[in-house]
Amino acid sequence: MGYNQKSDLSENIYIIRRRAQAFVHSLAYYMCRIFPIDKRKVVMWTFEGNGGYGCSPKYVAEELLRHNRKKGTEHKIVWLVNDISKEFPKEITKVKNTLWNRAYHLSTAGIWLGNTRTVYGTRKRKGQCYIQTWHATLCIKPIGKYRGNLFPKMAYIISKYDSKLIDYVLSGSEWCDHMYREGLIYDGKIIKTGTPRCDVLVNQRAKKYQQFRKEYNIPADTKILLYAPTFRGGSQSTKRTVNTEESTVDFERLVHTLEKRFGGRWFVFLRLHPQLAAKMDTLRTHQISERMIDVSQRPDMNEIIATADVFLTDYSSAIFEANMIGIPGFIYADDLEAYIADRGDLFFDMYKLPFPVALNNDELMKQIEQFDEEKYILKTEQLMKENGIFEDGKASRRVVRLIEKRQRRIKE
Repeated sequence: MGYNQKSDLSENIYIIRRRAQAFVHSLAYYMCRIFPIDKRKVVMWTFEGNGGYGCSPKYVAEELLRHNRKKGTEHKIVWLVNDISKEFPKEITKVKNTLWNRAYHLSTAGIWLGNTRTVYGTRKRKGQCYIQTWHATLCIKPIGKYRGNLFPKMAYIISKYDSKLIDYVLSGSEWCDHMYREGLIYDGKIIKTGTPRCDVLVNQRAKKYQQFRKEYNIPADTKILLYAPTFRGGSQSTKRTVNTEESTVDFERLVHTLEKRFGGRWFVFLRLHPQLAAKMDTLRTHQISERMIDVSQRPDMNEIIATADVFLTDYSSAIFEANMIGIPGFIYADDLEAYIADRGDLFFDMYKLPFPVALNNDELMKQIEQFDEEKYILKTEQLMKENGIFEDGKASRRVVRLIEKRQRRIKE
């Protein structure tokens, strides 16, 4: 395994430019060192600023705020976000994710906590603590060195640079304990806290299940299929791109098939990846349906999972988290060969996972019609055991204990 050694001239020029840009960015961090570190300050971000108040940082933030209210602590949370109109609790300070804002707030915070990489050129000061939550319990699509020769040299450089800054990576499975070494190109501390974003699945599923139906004015007994296609594009050799190709899922037929197999009245919740949702208003489907509700602009994927009765995706790792709480999951991979050619071999043989796999609409409808719940449960138990998945709804508490322990060690 390794990165692509066949760098052409354009790639080398791009790398030189990125390194020069990183050097310029680093100067801002050095200049901000005139300001003292505030050990109570925690800076957070999701999906490179494209996300909002969601994923694991959200649940750590909620636990920190709970400590402020119940225990009298004075945690100060600053959130870096690209779209400043996104909503956050009033106790959280949201700031535009610009170079100088990043440099100032990261340079003066005792703790950093994010679910994606920092910007290339970021500098950390002595005593500061960087906690990386990442954004998966298990993965289907390969990351890092697991992409083999499809892993761009620039992506390798950025990954290695960021990993040297990290103090702790959080893990919710034994599988991640091993994968992170090559996937994140990381040789530091991995701590088995569980995944904070999974806490809502363990602790609040019944509450969220009813809450969303009320918010969207649909009957309490309505069944929901959550369709969550994964992010396309990513770190390329010369520039970052986002694939916004049209979905080929036949949603009208899908709803009819769900009602035939499982009974009840069904709706489809559409949820795009935050980095895709930031680039477009909705997924192109050429279909208008009163049974489809676009929830892409909601920042927290896992509270949406908690509302679902069935989960459908192509290669999103979120299907494992739906599976963890017993939600039937289906994979619709109509571009499987092309995706592997572009991304690299998948972590798992999809046909050995609990999830029925379909390559076209006819296969998808057949898989739903023939869904075997007993077989699904048995394969789920086997998957969790083989990969050492541990989620007990207490991950956020463990992370906050770690944060408060580190804060006590910081000299202001």
